[in-house]
Amino acid sequence: MTFCLDSIIIKPEKNIKIENAIILLHGYGGDGKDISLLSLNWRRHLPSTVFICPNGHEKCQLNPNGYQWFDLSNDDPEYILSESIKGEKKLSQFIEEVKKKYNINNDKICLSGFSQGCMMSINLGLTANLEYNCIVGFSGKIINQNDLKLRKKVATRTLLIHGDSDQVVSPSFLLEAKDFFIRNNVDIETHIVKRCDHHIPIEASSIALKYINKNFNVSNH
Repeated sequence: MTFCLDSIIIKPEKNIKIENAIILLHGYGGDGKDISLLSLNWRRHLPSTVFICPNGHEKCQLNPNGYQWFDLSNDDPEYILSESIKGEKKLSQFIEEVKKKYNINNDKICLSGFSQGCMMSINLGLTANLEYNCIVGFSGKIINQNDLKLRKKVATRTLLIHGDSDQVVSPSFLLEAKDFFIRNNVDIETHIVKRCDHHIPIEASSIALKYINKNFNVSNH
């Protein structure tokens, strides 16, 4: 079957049964190929995991070579929220297709993303009918706390990582998100990376891998 979003798919080595999936969501103006680079290090430690890296459903307004999960050309919060919910619906459809193709349930799926992809992962991971294995977010934030509180159905455990020198998405958003997760009874771990701007350094990738590995191991045994 073909997915509703064009995707880079990195499967386990031949004859290894797929037990888990990591869905990697790129940032604003990026694409699946960009974010798939995370799998280069992770896949050696997660041999039975399939990595799925979709392109956003819309061409990016500011970078026509890249994609977006929601438009940022208008900074009105209500507009951003409504656009992000459109992206969420498309991703929910996509995730259902992934589950069907690989015969896996939410508890075997990690939702991970960078920047705008992190924002989508948080919303998807807390508004689904069933908890995912975990959420791993880099350099993101909660799009709209009031909306998320109203729509939250589950408490998918979450790791958020942010650079302390991020000029694009302020690290203060990590602290705000942490407060939201604690107040809404979601298991949350956070990590601030020193001297790091708006990207995913090796340190962040390694922390995330350790967290995913731990949670997949618990789920698989």
